[in-house]
Amino acid sequence: MNKIFEAVEKHRGLILEAERHIWKTPETGYKEFKTSKYMAEKFEELGYSLTYADGITGFYTVIDTGKEGPEVLVLCELDSVICPEHKDADPETGAVHSCGHNAQCATMLGIAAALKEDGMLDGLSGKIMLCAVPAEELLEIEYRTKLKNEGKIKYFGGKSEFLHRGYFDGVDIAFMVHTSYSYSCPGGSVGCIAKRIIYKGKASHAGGSPWDGINALYAANCGINALNAIRETFKDHETIRVHPIITSGGAMVNAIPECAVLESYVRGKNYKAIVRENKKVNRALIGAALSLGANVEIIDTPGYAPNVNDKEMIDVARDAAKIVLGEDLNTSKSYSSGSTDMGDLSCIMPTVHPYCGGARGTAHGNDFEICDPEAACVTNAKWQLAMLRILLENEAERAKKILADFKPLFSSKEEFLSYQDSLASSGDRIVYGEDGTATVKLD
Repeated sequence: MNKIFEAVEKHRGLILEAERHIWKTPETGYKEFKTSKYMAEKFEELGYSLTYADGITGFYTVIDTGKEGPEVLVLCELDSVICPEHKDADPETGAVHSCGHNAQCATMLGIAAALKEDGMLDGLSGKIMLCAVPAEELLEIEYRTKLKNEGKIKYFGGKSEFLHRGYFDGVDIAFMVHTSYSYSCPGGSVGCIAKRIIYKGKASHAGGSPWDGINALYAANCGINALNAIRETFKDHETIRVHPIITSGGAMVNAIPECAVLESYVRGKNYKAIVRENKKVNRALIGAALSLGANVEIIDTPGYAPNVNDKEMIDVARDAAKIVLGEDLNTSKSYSSGSTDMGDLSCIMPTVHPYCGGARGTAHGNDFEICDPEAACVTNAKWQLAMLRILLENEAERAKKILADFKPLFSSKEEFLSYQDSLASSGDRIVYGEDGTATVKLD
C-alpha cells in the first residue's frame, strides 16, 4: 500500500486546490456546467480519454488493467444544494456545497492522478470506471420536470439517468464515499418518491369579491395540516419522512390565489412502505382540496430506491480503513434517513456508500464547511484506492466472491427501471360533477 500513499501524496496540491475551487463555484443538479468542465479539463490534463454524457453534465472514463476481471465503478457527485443563508452561497442562485460534494470531486481527481503513476495497476485484474455524475441532490423538481418533458432526461437523479442511458452497462460493482463528520458506514439509507403538488382554485378580487374565488393557497395549507395529522400513523421502523415546501403561493396580494405549488418527498426504508404511505399522503392532500372545492394535481415521480450496503462490500471498506486509518471502521445496521441515487445501483449490483470525515456544521445547513480537507480528500483518496486494490488484486478474487454471493433485489437493470416507472402517476385528482358530486382518484 506504500505505492498508494506515495501516489496520492504526490498530487496533494491538485487535490486541495480542486476542493477550494469547486467550493467557490457551486451549481445545482444538471446545471453543473463549470464544475463538470473543470473536472473534465483536469482529467484530460492527466491523460484520460473521456466519454461525456449526451446533452447533460457529467462524464466517465474506463481504465483497463489488461487482465480479465470485473469492472468496478467509483463515483463522485458534481452538484450542490441550495442554502441562501450560508455565508459562501452563490449570491444569485443560493447554491452552496453544504453537502460536501466539492470534497468528493477533489478526492476523485486524487484517485485519477494516483492511478496514472507507475506501478499503480500492477497486480490488479479487471477494469476501473471513474465517473463524475450530476444531480444527486433531489431538488428543483419543477426544473427537472421541465428537462424530462423536453426529453433531455428521463430520471431526476444523475446515477439513475446514467444507468438508464446504458453508461453503467459493463459495471459489476460500485462504491462511493460521501463527505461527512467521521469515517463510518451505516447499513443503508431510505428511498423516496418525489412529488409536485399543484392546488388549483379560482382567482377573484381579494377585497372586493373573495366569495367568488377558491383560495388555492388555503387549500395547500389544509393539505400540509392534513399531512401533519397523519404523521403519528407512520411506523417508526419504516423511517417514513414527508417534508413539503411551498414553492408558489399566489401572484399578488389583492387577488385570491388560483394556484399554489408544493414540492415534497415520501421517504421510507423499503418500497412496500413507501408505496403504502404515499397513497395515504395523497389521500390527505386530495381531501384538503375537496374540503374547499379546489382541485389538486399530484405528479408522483420515482425518486431513489432504498440504498442497501452490501455486507461483503462493507467488509472491504472496513479492511481498507484498517490499512489507511489504522483503526476499525465505525459500522452499524441502522439506516440513514437521507436518500441517495446510489440506492438505484444497489438494487442490481453490490455497492457500498460509506462516509469519510473532514466536515463540520449541519448537513445542507448554513454552517456546513470542510474543516479538515486532509481527512475529506487526501486520506479519502487513499482509502478508496485501498478498496480498489482489495477488490481487484489476486486476480480480483475478492470482487469475484462478492459477485458470486450477491442476491440482487431486481434481476436486471430493465426490471428495476420498469418497476421505478410503475411508481409514476400524474393528473388532477378530483372530477366535480354538475350535480354536486365529486369523484376522487387516489392512484
